[in-house]
Amino acid sequence: QLVESGGGLVQAGGSLRLSCTASARVFGSHALGWFRQIPEREQEQREFVARISQSGGNSLYSDSVKGRFAISKDDDTNTVYLEMRDLKPEDTAVYYCAAKRTSVGWTSSSLDYWGQGTQVIVSS
Repeated sequence: QLVESGGGLVQAGGSLRLSCTASARVFGSHALGWFRQIPEREQEQREFVARISQSGGNSLYSDSVKGRFAISKDDDTNTVYLEMRDLKPEDTAVYYCAAKRTSVGWTSSSLDYWGQGTQVIVSS
């Protein structure tokens, strides 16, 4: 239902754009967003990064990425994007696209769909 792309290796201060293409059914009926799993912390829950509402009119960010990351969606291609700027080594993680029927209560245990994840490595 969700397929991510765009991860890779980047130097600190650099930028990357992640993409997540959803099925038409999911894209049209769910809020979409991103979580991440930090290395060596696989036993912990995935960390919320950002989400965008079904209409695209409302976005929410974690404090750790606010002002550096931007989430957007393209209704023509059923794709949600995560533009990441001023990347830091602590942003290194596997990033997961996620979908939920509502924009409320975005915790890692409450999502309806997950993508397979894409690796982002930020070198210092």
